[in-house]
Amino acid sequence: PRSFAGWRRFRGLIRKLLGGFQLCLAQTEADALRLRELGAGNAKYVGNLKFSVPPLPAAEAELKKLRDALGSRPRWLAASTHAGEEAMAARVHRELKPRHAGLLTIIVPRHPDRGPEIAAALVSDGLAVARRSSGDKVRPDTDIYVADTMGELGLFYRLASVAFMGKSLVPLGGQNPIEAARLGCAIVHGPHMMNFEDIAERLRTLNAARLVDDEAALAAAVAALLADGKERDRMAAAAEAFAVAEAGAVDAVVAELKPFIQPLAKGSRPRARA
Repeated sequence: PRSFAGWRRFRGLIRKLLGGFQLCLAQTEADALRLRELGAGNAKYVGNLKFSVPPLPAAEAELKKLRDALGSRPRWLAASTHAGEEAMAARVHRELKPRHAGLLTIIVPRHPDRGPEIAAALVSDGLAVARRSSGDKVRPDTDIYVADTMGELGLFYRLASVAFMGKSLVPLGGQNPIEAARLGCAIVHGPHMMNFEDIAERLRTLNAARLVDDEAALAAAVAALLADGKERDRMAAAAEAFAVAEAGAVDAVVAELKPFIQPLAKGSRPRARA
């Protein structure tokens, strides 16, 4: 990472700084190695605390209502999209619709206030659009459902078994794939996952996520997963199992911090710094 390269330029100063700590905890093995190289000889890997966050919530009544409305329609989700990715998702929809009758594409923009402009652009392109913030119903002929509301991403991960991670086909660093993994989605992401590089790589190693380089590859990946329920379910199960297995980071951190916390609870001062 760029920050590591920058720190290495001041190795002597950083070594003195890190040498004052008796405990350094890292969220990846690679980070632990970098910290040790910089002078934190006791740095250790304990896991990523993001895995310990509970699954995103969803209102059961809303989930049932939408499941009843959508029935068995094939559908996929473009989650936390940024400018430019909605148009890509719409073109993917157009390409796949002839092969997947009744296809519904759900777009959850990262910034819900962009909902009106996204919907207007899609309508002007000839697509049938429903907007959640306006209370629009999803009808049998609806092409795109723009879910431009706050705090409902968990609802749509539960509705769509194929999820594309937004912010990854544009060079902005990607979105958190753990949320999709925890809710049993087959994950697809673009090449720009710098903010979640380690997690994305580990998911791919387990064949629990697919990397797509561009819009054409996204269309091919979504088409393949919509057509192959067995593979879709296998990927989703692998992603969920990975996320659940990694959820013990909080316990590991607490165990490491106990020697520093217990003296405080007893009213004495700790002898070390963490």
